[in-house]
Amino acid sequence: MNNKLYGHLIFELSQPGRRGYSLPKNRFGNYTVPRELCREEDARLPECDEMTVVRHYTNLSGNNFGVDNGFYPLGSCTMKYNPKIDEEMAALPQFASLHPLQPAETVKGAEAVCTLLCRSLCALTGLHAFTLKPFAGAHGELTGLMVIRKYHESRGDSARRLVIVPDSAHGTNPASAAVCGLDIIEVKSLADGTVDVEALKDLLAQHGAEVAAMMMTNPNTLGLFERQIPEIEQLVHAAGGLMYYDGANLNPMLGAARPGDMGFDVMHINLHKTFSTPHGGGGPGAGPVGVRKGLEPFFPGVSPYHGNFAVAIRAYAYILSLGREHIKEVGPLATLNANYIKESLKDVYELPIDGLCKHEFVFDGLKDKSTGVTTMDVAKRLLDYGYHAPTIYFPLLFHESLMIEPTENESKETIDGFISIMRRIAEEAKSDPELVKSAPHTTPIGRVDDVLAAKHPVTTYKQMVNDAD
Repeated sequence: MNNKLYGHLIFELSQPGRRGYSLPKNRFGNYTVPRELCREEDARLPECDEMTVVRHYTNLSGNNFGVDNGFYPLGSCTMKYNPKIDEEMAALPQFASLHPLQPAETVKGAEAVCTLLCRSLCALTGLHAFTLKPFAGAHGELTGLMVIRKYHESRGDSARRLVIVPDSAHGTNPASAAVCGLDIIEVKSLADGTVDVEALKDLLAQHGAEVAAMMMTNPNTLGLFERQIPEIEQLVHAAGGLMYYDGANLNPMLGAARPGDMGFDVMHINLHKTFSTPHGGGGPGAGPVGVRKGLEPFFPGVSPYHGNFAVAIRAYAYILSLGREHIKEVGPLATLNANYIKESLKDVYELPIDGLCKHEFVFDGLKDKSTGVTTMDVAKRLLDYGYHAPTIYFPLLFHESLMIEPTENESKETIDGFISIMRRIAEEAKSDPELVKSAPHTTPIGRVDDVLAAKHPVTTYKQMVNDAD
């Protein structure tokens, strides 16, 4: 694109004296701003006309990839298209214009939404009570662990400081336990990717009196359902610990099974994954925490408000739009789509653990390792064909992990297109490996130096000016 507005920062398009706005006449009188609140020098802002600004950001938006314009097979993240009515409900002025500090009697409708959403989450998970206060999944993990810690302390059992975390768990699990002031002990997985129950028995035999909880992601990060949960739950409870359910992978469980029925005591849900809010770039999100009966008094005051309220509205609108009948279809469809892709590609991509998966699965790179084409190369080449890359190099259980989650709402035609391109890239790796290794070829920016970007990020225009000087 030969366009002066393309590939530049808005600051670089600035011209002294340009204006893109006109303010109305002052109707409020003149007031003096306290000196301590004033800048010592004028803010360094771009000066552009309206047309330049509109074209600049419109061109930038064309480079953005999202669920509205393409397939987004990121494993573990559940980036799915959601009904626009959910966005409309969250944007209603009766909700969007509320102030968190306005009198309680003026927000009865908003309170009702929160109450009804909590009741729906209880029905879907089999737990007794929920709090909407946590602002993200990891925040929900921390909140749930605080509930567990308080529960043990209320019984005078302060020696319980250990949290058992499988090696297939989400990386935030051990981090949340550490932030909560608890210690982590890892339990290994079997060759089939599920928890090694015998290893768990050994851990409990050694540390049972110190175990506060066991955290389980189910399905786990390999997309596999943990079939031994009844035995695991009995072992941990017999040792005096509680069971924590990481609900980040809840999609395939909807309509199929409930964590509360499995014996879990505490869980969090990523509303922004399972119930409608498209997420990315650090937010928005919400991580409501649910508990079995008797644990609700230990909910901590992690926030004075109902978390990200607009996310809660979207989630409740999503649940209502599906209804009791159709929400049961989410899990089976997510499982069907993932298994269809897996079975269609496992002859050209390495499948380290065969068998039925749930909503996602993991390849260990290309099956033919002799080409030298890596998972990174495959991901970059996908960009040339207009597809967002899957999650790569996670989980850490495999050297060339390529984690794919198609979500429950993608059509067969879309999935077939993705499968076709993945097979084409596998063929290219054999016939012209350098083509794949040097990808992408059609994007505005090729391969960036990830290490340099991480170690020396340039985040402001001022910093760029200083670097140039």
